[in-house]
Amino acid sequence: MTTPQQPAWLRGPIEGIPSLLQPVAHALVDADEDVQKFVTPLSLDQIAARPGKVASVGYHVKHAMGSLDRLFTYARGESLNESQMKTLLSEKTFDASGLTGNALAAEFSAAVARAHAQLRATPESELLTTRFVGRAKLPATTIGLLVHAAEHTARHVGQIVTTAKLVGAE
Repeated sequence: MTTPQQPAWLRGPIEGIPSLLQPVAHALVDADEDVQKFVTPLSLDQIAARPGKVASVGYHVKHAMGSLDRLFTYARGESLNESQMKTLLSEKTFDASGLTGNALAAEFSAAVARAHAQLRATPESELLTTRFVGRAKLPATTIGLLVHAAEHTARHVGQIVTTAKLVGAE
């Protein structure tokens, strides 16, 4: 009898990521694994489907990636650039045409890889540094933004899994 693979947080530390950021990294690994499992097999129609008028799988994937990028940008102490603002606006009018499950899942994996690279480059000494969010410059900390990014991603991946199951993924 085979044992299911352990959740990421039980597999040990992810190389190069500071100890205090391991939970963020592990949450993103779990999210990526769920996206690979549930989004890859979906057809174009399933990616765009909105059963009961809920948001589509495609929307949740795109929004999770965009939010992850934006929150990690703030965690670096930077403001959003024009491209990120366009991405934010485009999420509201998501168009799934031409998206395959494989392509969408690969985009998500690339977003997680970028996030992991940033985690590796984040010194623990900067985790309590004040960072500012949005045009209103609301105060947060580096660690607060990184943890929220992981939590927000996990919430959307939960929606992805549920919606994917509703539209026919295994």
